[in-house]
Amino acid sequence: MLAGRTALVTGSTSGIGLAVARALARAGARVMLNGSRPADEAESLRAGLAAETGAEIGYTRANLAQAASARELVESTIAAFGSLDILVNNAGMQHVAAVDAFPDDKWDALIALNLSSVFHTTKAALPGMQARGWGRIVNIASAHGVVASPFKAPYTASKHAVVGFSKAVALEVAEQGITCNALCPGYVRTPLIDKQVVDQAKVHNMPEDRVIREVILAAQPTKQFVEADEVAAFTVFLCSDAAKSVTGSVQLIDGGWTAR
Repeated sequence: MLAGRTALVTGSTSGIGLAVARALARAGARVMLNGSRPADEAESLRAGLAAETGAEIGYTRANLAQAASARELVESTIAAFGSLDILVNNAGMQHVAAVDAFPDDKWDALIALNLSSVFHTTKAALPGMQARGWGRIVNIASAHGVVASPFKAPYTASKHAVVGFSKAVALEVAEQGITCNALCPGYVRTPLIDKQVVDQAKVHNMPEDRVIREVILAAQPTKQFVEADEVAAFTVFLCSDAAKSVTGSVQLIDGGWTAR
């Protein structure tokens, strides 16, 4: 399906990002992994994924909170594989606190990673896509890109902004064979969610099992976590030729959360 294409997936050494990278590799794409793991762990992960999928797999460490590093990640992918056809902006962070108690440095870090890095990687990737007349950009936003939750104002703001950014980019490149979409999962059981469970337990003074059922999944009618592989499969579809007319869209995979 994606043979001959090169994909970069940010934040792809665990959770949603790793599932997306694996699915793209299985679909035939060359994949550049990105994360902050120690060199030996990163190499083991890279080699294992290559052996499992039979695809060419690379790994580049980058601090996406820094503009120069985000741009260099794209440049490194192009240098390694010759092109960049698919960009999946997945890297993100979360911090749970009321606005009046939210640390300024956490705000700056969250916006830099969740939002600004999406701008910097997209800006760096577009010229090559435009030159070839083909490209796919999938921004992993969140159901919080559509609705809000208390104690997550900065995260909600960043994901709403990613949704708006995705729409604007889609309009700019609509006649150039490039699509840009925001994929908005509900709660997926990942290390990021595990941290939220701990944080929310402190905020609500509740045991973690009750937090999962009564806080984390309270708004998700299925009362089940979305599987990372579901998000990955949706991403592969958005990168396929079957989705060439799907652009500027907000794709929800949230267990019915936003149907309320």
